Amino acid sequence: MKILVTGGAGYVGSHFVKLMSSLGSDITVIDNLSRGHKQALPANVKFFQIGVEEYDKVVSVLKEKDFDAVIHFAAYAYVGESVGKPDLYYENNVIGSYRLIKAAAESGIKNFIFSSTCSVYGNPANVPISEDQYPIPINPYAKSKLIIENILHDFESVFGMRYAALRYFNAAGCDLDGEIGESHKPEPHLIPNVLLAALGKKKLFIYGNDYQTPDGTCIRDYIHVNDLAEAHLKAIELLKAGGKSYVINLGSGRGYSNLEIIKTASLVTGGQIPFEFAPRRKGDPAILMANIKSAGELLNWKPKYNLEDIISSTFSWLKNPRY
Repeated sequence: MKILVTGGAGYVGSHFVKLMSSLGSDITVIDNLSRGHKQALPANVKFFQIGVEEYDKVVSVLKEKDFDAVIHFAAYAYVGESVGKPDLYYENNVIGSYRLIKAAAESGIKNFIFSSTCSVYGNPANVPISEDQYPIPINPYAKSKLIIENILHDFESVFGMRYAALRYFNAAGCDLDGEIGESHKPEPHLIPNVLLAALGKKKLFIYGNDYQTPDGTCIRDYIHVNDLAEAHLKAIELLKAGGKSYVINLGSGRGYSNLEIIKTASLVTGGQIPFEFAPRRKGDPAILMANIKSAGELLNWKPKYNLEDIISSTFSWLKNPRY
């Protein structure tokens, strides 16, 4: 397959690019490297350092090949940052994605895969969360993703560009070969921060211990990044085979509290991990956990990796990061 990947030098994007390159696909990546790492890309991947908002440059890249699909990973994705800087998120995520979608549709792209988020559900009425729950996002990051889903829906009716909006739960873990991994500055995600604390490289804060959960801390559904990469492959195959556009959850189907993550990480690392409680962060729901029945039925997909795999692969990467 010939695939254009936006944000392919980022965390989830680079793991997808590695998978598809290993399968012999012809991959082209565009990434402005504002938060990505060119070192994460295989040498045989064609790379353009441009942003998705650069309409004319994106069109020029799209004209180079008869692409089977566009896979759109490029986005700012920090909930806390979005609350403090909503303008940044609407400009980068919404306006940038709109220009990319317009370029793809007008260039004749027929299949578009979008990295959405479970955050669009806000504080869900029911858990585990199924796709039929009405989305009520409570932070600018989630709002930006839902706007993009709506743009794709509206563009399909005019241009016939089918799409899949993949609502990730918490992407976690790293490449099992240790070649690529998670590298953010600053690091916003719980599991790497827990492990950085285990390595004595960071002070760990747990935000909120008064949620309506069994131990008072937030509960999240963690999905290995390699499982996400495989789900994207299956999402492309379904659209290429003539499948209709769809929205689908991608998670493990299990939830773990922040304190359970620390306990499991202590077992993996072999030592106690110090932490302190801090006040809740604005925009954090108490529980986000996926119902993944639709992903199993529609994509014939289910996650292969468990929480211990996620934590151990992340720990291996953080002990010897390559970028």
